[in-house]
Amino acid sequence: MNNQTYTSGQLLRWLWRDYLKKHLWLMGAAVFFMIIEGSTLGALARLMEPMFDQVFVAGKQDALKWVGLILLGIFVLRAIAGVAQKVLLTRIAQRTAADMRIELLGQMMRQDGAFHQSHPPGFLIQRVQSDVNAVGDVWRAIITGAGRDFIGLIVLLGVAISIDPIWALLACVGIPVMVLPAAIAQRFVRERSREARDLGANLATRLDEVFHGIVQIKLNALESYQARQYNDLTRTFIRTEVRAAFGNSAIPGMIDIMSGVGFMAVILYGGSEIISGNKTIGQFMTFFTAMGFAFSPLRRLGGVSGLWQVAAAALERIKELMDAPIRLKEPANPVPVPTGQPDVELRNVDLAYGEVKVLDDISLSAAAGETTALVGASGAGKSTIFNVLTRLIDPQAGSVTIGGVATSDMAISELRGLFSVVTQEALLFDETLRENIVLGRTDVSDDALQAVLKAAHVADFLPNLENGLDTRVGPRGSALSGGQRQRVVIARALLRDTPILLLDEATSALDAQSEQVVQDALDQLSAGRTTIVIAHRLATIRSADKIIVMDRGQVRDQGTHEELLQRGGIYADLYRLQFQDGKTVSDARGLRALRAKERGEDVSEPNILQRLGQALFG
Repeated sequence: MNNQTYTSGQLLRWLWRDYLKKHLWLMGAAVFFMIIEGSTLGALARLMEPMFDQVFVAGKQDALKWVGLILLGIFVLRAIAGVAQKVLLTRIAQRTAADMRIELLGQMMRQDGAFHQSHPPGFLIQRVQSDVNAVGDVWRAIITGAGRDFIGLIVLLGVAISIDPIWALLACVGIPVMVLPAAIAQRFVRERSREARDLGANLATRLDEVFHGIVQIKLNALESYQARQYNDLTRTFIRTEVRAAFGNSAIPGMIDIMSGVGFMAVILYGGSEIISGNKTIGQFMTFFTAMGFAFSPLRRLGGVSGLWQVAAAALERIKELMDAPIRLKEPANPVPVPTGQPDVELRNVDLAYGEVKVLDDISLSAAAGETTALVGASGAGKSTIFNVLTRLIDPQAGSVTIGGVATSDMAISELRGLFSVVTQEALLFDETLRENIVLGRTDVSDDALQAVLKAAHVADFLPNLENGLDTRVGPRGSALSGGQRQRVVIARALLRDTPILLLDEATSALDAQSEQVVQDALDQLSAGRTTIVIAHRLATIRSADKIIVMDRGQVRDQGTHEELLQRGGIYADLYRLQFQDGKTVSDARGLRALRAKERGEDVSEPNILQRLGQALFG
């Protein structure tokens, strides 16, 4: 991801325009209570003069009562104003964070497949959750600091100046000295905070990979390795956070030093005036109280600059995602999708991920109502064909049509409404079985649901589930077996009742018994539909109306099973690999070993095994 740099002004204008402006009235009310709370500090400081001069020095008994009542009133008013503005600011911060989170999620869901290939889930989760939460928390603190503390500081400085402008000037004598160090500290905090946000995303990505790959980690005894990887990332993250905390605390620390210098100057100069009788003890106490009260908001305001750098680092990452171009464009005037059983055609299609060409001037077609199979080695571009058809990604060149209508001319939602997809992953959501089939639809009758449950053979295992259709299937359907998950996905596809069916290795991960049940369900699903199948096991597609053989993003051959066998070539070689001598090799890369043997190359047992291993797994 490109690290775009935004100025503080740009980020603030974006926040105000897109998120805060809609809460103008709430912010106005919060500022009103901030003014009250901040002003009470000035009133308390101003009350010191009559308290010392009239009560403690002059000993006026009647003055004691009204000074005490005013003091109580100030604290009651301050408490009410403080509660009100904190509640209002929390409401604003939470609404702003929610709006930002929803918009960011929507923006990322509109991105194409290439975007999600380059941005792992953990990275995106970090942006949506942690970064937005950080912005909300810090933003609330910044508004409070920039509002209440700034107002309080101005009022207190006004009180101090009213007592003696020279004393006030002496108290602020150290401010010019800290301007440059404070600017350096702010830049340091911004850079470290940006690093911390990126490291946090890496940590989230690592956790996502560990939890999703926990079975493979256990089977390959990778627990220690993964723990070391996470430990290294965590230690780097801690170092970065500590360095950011150092820079963040440096600004309040410099304010402490500056304040100490100022107080020393006031005591040395003002003390002599009190001794000489030019100033009263009450005046000095009012000034000293005002500057003492100003010390806390001044430190917090110094800390706000560091907090803003933390928020700005998170905001930069969020805005980069917000500004990422949406490559999948909706047509300005979408045309209606075709009706009936449409045919599918790709003509001279090119597609590359960066420098890697995945589809190379490819042309193919799938006839309406027939089954077309795609065969080829891993990386031949078969799954990319599915992504292009459903506009998960758009090709750089060529045309894709369904029923003679270009996919780019249809509304994306209506285009995808033409497809049902069943893949080997059989992705289910951590919801009930019913919800995983109906997917939020409210127009599904009980009869229709029962029909698809029976046709997909879900009804076969449904009585074994404790709560039937209301049983939760667990994360990614982990509470069900592989065959059961596949049948649920097939039931979902049957319920969609779309004219085009895409099958991607739908039975490759199943045992023989489950495969037969799922294959029966797939046969019912594909009846009367334009079906495109990706398969490595040729036994599952021998009856296809047409088989298209792909290699390195190009169509190498096509025809029926019998025609391809008669012509020889890649398909015939792959068929021989899978079925002669009882061997079954599921990847066409294994052809390298067979062809090496035919060329008379060394095919001794260790060498041929090595070649097959490289072909299949290397």
